[in-house]
Amino acid sequence: MKLRTAQGKLKIEHSIIDGVRPLLEKLLRNTAEIRSVIPGVIRPVRDARGEPSIRITVPTSNGWKAIALSAGARQELFISTPLSKENLQKLIRQVLDT
Repeated sequence: MKLRTAQGKLKIEHSIIDGVRPLLEKLLRNTAEIRSVIPGVIRPVRDARGEPSIRITVPTSNGWKAIALSAGARQELFISTPLSKENLQKLIRQVLDT
């Protein structure tokens, strides 16, 4: 399946859980150091209620893996960036707080 592109950096192969796409678009718009974000498979979970959240989990070969939680689901996000975990978490917190 060919990847479609939204704003050049958000690769969309799967759908994105409710409330997370606007956060990712804002993060990409405000952060030139992020090369791309590739959302993964969506899985239902019981503890994903309330406001959307994103947390960084483990490093990958070209950036970080994150987990987005929203609307009763979790989704892996693969973020391609040279940023450190701390700097990326700070940028995500800023997006979530606005």
